[in-house]
Amino acid sequence: MVENQGYDIIGDVHGCAHTLERLLELMGYRVQAGVWRHPQRKALFLGDIIDRGPRIREALHLVHGMVEAGEAQCIMGNHEFNALCWETRAPAGSGREYLREHNERHLRQIGDTLEQFANWPQEWRDFVGWFGQLPLFLDFGLFRMVHACWDARLIQPLREQYPDGRVDREFIEASVERGSFAAQTFDRLLRGTDMRLPHGMTMTGKDGFTRAFFRTKFWEEAPLTYGDVVFQPDALPTEIAARPLSEDQRAELLIYGPEQPMLFVGHYWQQGRPHPIRPNLACLDYSAVKYGKLVAYRWDGERHLDRDHFVWVDVPRLD
Repeated sequence: MVENQGYDIIGDVHGCAHTLERLLELMGYRVQAGVWRHPQRKALFLGDIIDRGPRIREALHLVHGMVEAGEAQCIMGNHEFNALCWETRAPAGSGREYLREHNERHLRQIGDTLEQFANWPQEWRDFVGWFGQLPLFLDFGLFRMVHACWDARLIQPLREQYPDGRVDREFIEASVERGSFAAQTFDRLLRGTDMRLPHGMTMTGKDGFTRAFFRTKFWEEAPLTYGDVVFQPDALPTEIAARPLSEDQRAELLIYGPEQPMLFVGHYWQQGRPHPIRPNLACLDYSAVKYGKLVAYRWDGERHLDRDHFVWVDVPRLD
């Protein structure tokens, strides 16, 4: 066995299986005994393997095969969590049938996945079971991974109960209770931080969903306005972006400090040429499923992000 010499952290795949194959090939991985392998490196996936894309089933088989063979690890994304809750019956007395309500909005999010697994129901059940075993974070000491946001105030007590970040069915079921520790943990780690729009405003994003909140940065140390903290593809209206933050709003913002280990996240639909957000923070979701880029970062032991370690493939319209 050749000693592992590095990790390749890969952003949100969202069913772009052919693009993932091209990215792995670009990084020197090859198929051996039906599994993508590298002679000296391992792959780490940031979650959101499913939904939206054209080859969700193929992407899941590829990633799951690598994980089972010890060639990769994968953390839970919000889309895996959503699927798990869609298929999990709610505990008695919760007032609902499933942990995630089977309404039109939620069906739109998972519909492509369900359709692509329509002829393989047992496979889908097996994958849903696997989703429940995925860790919510990985911590390698010099670097960390979480799908959306590293919040030590939640991760520390979570570690005390689940040292490897893998929760159990009881914890997943507890997420149905609004405001519970489980609900807060899944929401913060898998969806990130947000802020309510002022005056009861709502916004309809490019994905077609109308929201009263917008996603916020969790590393901006001295923000003054709404525009300083917004972190999402859909820009705020100019008058809202210029609106000053109150002292209470600034005090409530979560800060991942520059002295912390390097952190890799997905989730946020970045655009342009992949680059570090700051020396210890990178988002690797560059909208692959929206014909953007599927991005990886090749970690070789460094303590600060190196711009030259980002690699990617552009997603053609035919993928």
